[in-house]
Amino acid sequence: MIRKASLLLVGAVMGAAAVTTLAQVPFHVSDAANAAASDTYRQLNLFGDVFERVRSDYVEVPDDAELIESAINGMLTSLDPHSSYMSPKSFRDMQVQTRGEFGGLGIEVTMEDGLVKVVSPIDDTPAFKAGILAGDLITYIDGEQVQGLTLNEAVEKMRGPVDTDIVVTVRRDGAAEPFDVTITRDIIRIRSVRWREEDDVGYIRVTQFNEQTYDGLKRAIDEISADIGEDKLKGYIIDLRNNPGGLLDQAIAVSDAFLDRGEIVSTRGRNSDETQRYNARAGDLTDGEPVIVLVNGGSASASEIVAGALQDHRRATVLGTRSFGKGSVQTIIPLGANGAIRLTTARYYTPSGTSIQAKGIVPDIEALQDLPDDLVGRAETKGEAGLRGHLESEEDGEEASGSQAYVPADPDEDTQLKLALDLLRGVQINSAFPPLGDNQAAVPN
Repeated sequence: MIRKASLLLVGAVMGAAAVTTLAQVPFHVSDAANAAASDTYRQLNLFGDVFERVRSDYVEVPDDAELIESAINGMLTSLDPHSSYMSPKSFRDMQVQTRGEFGGLGIEVTMEDGLVKVVSPIDDTPAFKAGILAGDLITYIDGEQVQGLTLNEAVEKMRGPVDTDIVVTVRRDGAAEPFDVTITRDIIRIRSVRWREEDDVGYIRVTQFNEQTYDGLKRAIDEISADIGEDKLKGYIIDLRNNPGGLLDQAIAVSDAFLDRGEIVSTRGRNSDETQRYNARAGDLTDGEPVIVLVNGGSASASEIVAGALQDHRRATVLGTRSFGKGSVQTIIPLGANGAIRLTTARYYTPSGTSIQAKGIVPDIEALQDLPDDLVGRAETKGEAGLRGHLESEEDGEEASGSQAYVPADPDEDTQLKLALDLLRGVQINSAFPPLGDNQAAVPN
């Protein structure tokens, strides 16, 4: 039996990140696969025939490696929307995303008129210390013109080994001429958790689940409880809206931060011996303070694991709109220097044994967000149920997933946030908040 390092992942498609965990697991061929008729494998001759015909007769000389990669990807994508081939570069990019740290400058950027525009420098990073400001336009990177590069290409050039120098040419409003800034790369950690005090309520926004997430959450809770004071603190809002997912172990850790005991999530494969269960450990970081979780149509994968666990255990009230509905598990199998394949291998279930595949998490309190006129009718996600070839729901009833996925930049215009604040402060009353107490939990503890 060949042993391979595999990544277990539960991810949402179309920009949503995977729920990923690193594990050493054996790579088996099932008995059913072994028993497959030899005629099946003879059909591989057909692939060989077509491949040779394309190589010899296509109007232009094709690239053999690209043909094979496309064939592999076609085979995998025909299975479901989440199985696919990952090129070596795509695999490396995914590892950077889930690790949450890399050698770089420490700036959040976008593209404007073909140039890299600095949205904001991250505090205490090389770019911040070098004086890079929000609104700066980067025109050259190490003497190479940015115009003509994609944003990903420009970002790739700015990343690099720690303690190496890079020279960026900056165009700044108010400066007569562009000027060069030399920056020494350092380890940059992606901030997946941001927080602030809303007077007597702690607001914590989790944008993704990477290796830094639980530590960020713990730091947020510590600072909020210290700044507001336990005697004044009304509770916490955990904002998972438009959070596409991330690492499975971090989703479990974040759920565990609010739970004392009980199951958090389980995964079940084709064979019964592949079932895995993940349970909470004693200790609630918030000491039982009220919690409201915000979700919407862009909340997927790891976000749904957290929302489902806290909802089933009646530890938090889920507020917002129906989530994306990504309830399948993929295993990413590395292929050495040839990248990796992402293959659907299981489904995941909330503590009550419910699959959210193509159904999503239904909030305890449904609250629509007020939309600007230009976004009316355009801020909906189809969710998992809207993806062609998706795994069908195991639950009774019609499939329905996805919903409104708009979050205003201005908190004063955030209808869902305002409702959560009013509930925590007792300004508004709803039977779903606070949820039923521990003795009436929906699942055994």
